[in-house]
Amino acid sequence: MLATSRWVRWAAPILVIVLAATLRLWNLGTPHSLVFDETFYVKDAWSLFNNGYESTWPSGADELFAGGQTDIYSTDPSFVVHPPLGKWLIGLGMAAVGPASSWGWRISTVIVGVLAVILLMLIARTLFRSLTLAVIAGFLLAIDGHAIVMSRVALLDNYIMFFALLGFGAILLDREWHAHRLGAWLDSRRRAGLDPQWGPTLWWRPWLLAAGLAFGLASSVKWSGIYFLAAFGVYTVVVDALARRRAGVAFWASAAVLKQAPANFVLLVPLAIATFLVSWTGWFVTRGGFYRDWADTAGAAWTGPLAFIPHAVQSFWHYQVSAYTYHVGLVTPHPYQANPLTWLFMIRPTSMYYAGTSRGENGCASDTCSAAITSLGNPLIWWAATAALFYLLYRLARYREWQVGLIMMGIVAGYVPWLMYLNRTVFQFYTISFEPYLILGLTFVIGLILGLSPVSHGLPPEAADRRTGIRLVTVFLVLALLISAFFYPLWTGTQTSFAFWQLHTWMSSWR
Repeated sequence: MLATSRWVRWAAPILVIVLAATLRLWNLGTPHSLVFDETFYVKDAWSLFNNGYESTWPSGADELFAGGQTDIYSTDPSFVVHPPLGKWLIGLGMAAVGPASSWGWRISTVIVGVLAVILLMLIARTLFRSLTLAVIAGFLLAIDGHAIVMSRVALLDNYIMFFALLGFGAILLDREWHAHRLGAWLDSRRRAGLDPQWGPTLWWRPWLLAAGLAFGLASSVKWSGIYFLAAFGVYTVVVDALARRRAGVAFWASAAVLKQAPANFVLLVPLAIATFLVSWTGWFVTRGGFYRDWADTAGAAWTGPLAFIPHAVQSFWHYQVSAYTYHVGLVTPHPYQANPLTWLFMIRPTSMYYAGTSRGENGCASDTCSAAITSLGNPLIWWAATAALFYLLYRLARYREWQVGLIMMGIVAGYVPWLMYLNRTVFQFYTISFEPYLILGLTFVIGLILGLSPVSHGLPPEAADRRTGIRLVTVFLVLALLISAFFYPLWTGTQTSFAFWQLHTWMSSWR
């Protein structure tokens, strides 16, 4: 009986993982062409894997590369503005499967996407203390179209999402670790008859070190990973201050800011910086990378008090400044750019690929056919999660539940910084970095409806009837699954009739 119970407990998570993998792996090699920004990242990944730095390609390289001519890169450096870790991972998949295979281009991204579903279930299980809610969270991420698309194309943003989520999980575990260690210290002081003024400076926080590593990995994929490091660094100080206040520590705010905050900085930031620098090893140990010898050119090297700094470091700094300047000044119009103010409402999803055909072409049986890859989320999941987000803002203001606060920090780190760049060329698909926290927020509300929430403040009694809640949630999940089945062809490049494609353009801006 015990063995059967254990099997039932593990069956649902396993089925979610299998579902996530199936939806991401099915027909992964289609189309056998570089779609959207794969034109940059796939070719950069392969030249990086072979040269140690990203190099240039000849004119018409996309078609030649897809045709199997994968070693036509030069040794001339290419100016790239994103750190190399994500491209190293893409290159690893290409080395394992073969650079001429479109499966090889995308398999690393798929693996990370499936791992993210597993990780989200583990986090939800710890955050909500409910296996049911953990399975629901994983299921929603497994079937959401945006998460599926971003796991099937060789772009960098899925890697940011995964490493940031790893850091989020480490922060969650550190919160429990810190509370236990602080409580133990205060108990020992009180048993000894000592006044617990200021409280301790806790230096041994292994999960905080793990968070620094994870956020460093996220920053080694794209600079936007730094936002997660900064946001959760501040979060740890605030959590420490509140824990000291609840414990009755005198001068709790000063103790958190003046004692624990510097320790947290040392635990988080140096390891994150070291991780970022290690990701650039290929650039440092070779001589061909862009700006690699910048400081060796006449009149370029620093003078005065900074002249002692090695030229390689000076060149690296110059490269990073140039990349930052490019990022903040990017205003080149693009037909699928999306203002961050519209992201939560999914107004302008990114079309990654579109091919129209006529009857008889590539098996088209209609007058006209379409094959599309659009980073469009499941509308029911996405809009429900957005509604849940606004409800969580209310709950945070009224009840100050720590679970809600932690989820909201994920949104703050992944979304709020982009509101500073309303005029910059940015895209809806960037939202993958904070989608897991939208899913967690929606799962939190589902937990309230089911009566499974770990918080003390539930929904009003008339809305919290368990049987009604189960029916509502079941209907929601079934509808979400059906809608995902309806949209799945548009997430995977599957050829359909043009009329079928039109049925999915619920807004004119989705075209």
